Amino acid sequence: MPRQLLWIGYCTLVSSLLATACFAIPDHGPTRDADHGRVLVNRWCVSCHLVGTDQKQATTDAPPFATIAKNPDFDAAKLAFFLLEPHPKMPDMQLSRDETSDIAAYIATLK
Repeated sequence: MPRQLLWIGYCTLVSSLLATACFAIPDHGPTRDADHGRVLVNRWCVSCHLVGTDQKQATTDAPPFATIAKNPDFDAAKLAFFLLEPHPKMPDMQLSRDETSDIAAYIATLK
């Protein structure tokens, strides 16, 4: 009987440690797809922004994406959040959270 209680206690301890270890692994969220972001910006953003190095012209009112990326305060997560409800000069593209994150990931590649 004492041996059985010892074994139950041991199994409980190991199970608790394994469960704790699973929750201790940092979650960096889903991987963002910069290539998909490039496709999206070429669909939605190219008429106003310079979105890549091969583009020669856009409106003068919208900053080039490389300028946005090189800003010392650039934060892809904040940009993705902003794109969910953009300012009035931008059209409401009704992008999903994944799409805005992919666009921000693409812009981050332009640093």
